[in-house]
Amino acid sequence: MSTDNDKNNVDQILGHGDECDGIEEYDNALPGWWIGLFILCVAFAVAYVPYLYATGWSSSGQYQAEVAAAQERWPAAAPIKAVSTPEAIAAGKEVYTATCTACHGLELKGGIGPDLTDATWIHGGTLSEIANTVTVGVLDKGMPPWGPVLGPEKVAAVAAFVHSAGGGK
Repeated sequence: MSTDNDKNNVDQILGHGDECDGIEEYDNALPGWWIGLFILCVAFAVAYVPYLYATGWSSSGQYQAEVAAAQERWPAAAPIKAVSTPEAIAAGKEVYTATCTACHGLELKGGIGPDLTDATWIHGGTLSEIANTVTVGVLDKGMPPWGPVLGPEKVAAVAAFVHSAGGGK
């Protein structure tokens, strides 16, 4: 037998207001549409998870496939082969004069950029390390990547010049 008191319990306050900074909590039933949507989501998950395992799909597999496709489409550039020949050094001096003197000075003694004639080489002083530094730049220190601008031949030439004129190893 139902009473008027049972009908009024729909919006009954649970009495947690003292524990939660005065925020009152009502004891209401969830709406029917919400329960239906929850059951639908659970049913979908029960069907979808076995489907994923049956097809062998995985996010890591998809990632590996995308990386392989990207490497095929855009292959890595071959490392620059810098050689220290008199012709390369002469060509490198011209490239250095045109592009590097603003920061490193005509005498390679530095200015905005570091001194290239001393024995301290932060990013390596071998011929290949100098070519790599010129190619990728040092953005933290303000040196832009010159590889896309100069191309591999001019990078190799300027690396040969800097290595021969500087304190490179």
